Amino acid sequence: MPADIPVTQEPADALAAVVALRRLADQLEDAAVEQAMRAGWSWPQVAEALGVTRQAVHKKHAKRLIAAGLTLRRRQ
Repeated sequence: MPADIPVTQEPADALAAVVALRRLADQLEDAAVEQAMRAGWSWPQVAEALGVTRQAVHKKHAKRLIAAGLTLRRRQ
């Protein structure tokens, strides 16, 4: 384990920290994807920036973005 990562003696504490970090990462991703789409980015651009496929990013975020009032561009 890298020396700069703090280690707790309690596995429950360490696992709770992992859960909290995953939730934070998901929230940051949601906000960043929405910001990119509002700025006119395409699904392939967002996918490349995240290191995933266009299909994966679309499946994960499209419904939420539509519910947030975004008009999503169709592929041409």
